Amino acid sequence: MDLDVVKAKYQSVIDLAKAKNCKLHNVHIEGEKLLIKADAPNDDVKNAVWNQAKAVDPVHADLTLDVSIDPSLPSPPADVKTYTVVGGDSLWKIAQQHLGNGARYPEIIAANPSKLKDEKTVIHPGDVLVIPS
Repeated sequence: MDLDVVKAKYQSVIDLAKAKNCKLHNVHIEGEKLLIKADAPNDDVKNAVWNQAKAVDPVHADLTLDVSIDPSLPSPPADVKTYTVVGGDSLWKIAQQHLGNGARYPEIIAANPSKLKDEKTVIHPGDVLVIPS
């Protein structure tokens, strides 16, 4: 199994875990599956990570996801809203839908500095973007 291929498939799960303050311990191939081992600050975050994995692949036969609760981790801010990109999306369209005005797309770029460099950055289905409040 190619780590890069399966990791790319579940990249939105990894991105969401990072955005929600999870501590990632392992992201590697174990046996014939991608192992993602992490600690989450609470059950809501743990469930959000699991739901994202199921959204990527409901069967997730090529994934072992082991998420434990570590209450010492800081909870993500309550107002952090995320959006998972779908086919046909653009930053303008996402800004129009979530911020009420497509011209506000630079705010989405600013809220995602590790993923979006400028308005020419290509977004892909499965990308998880932080939507500013």
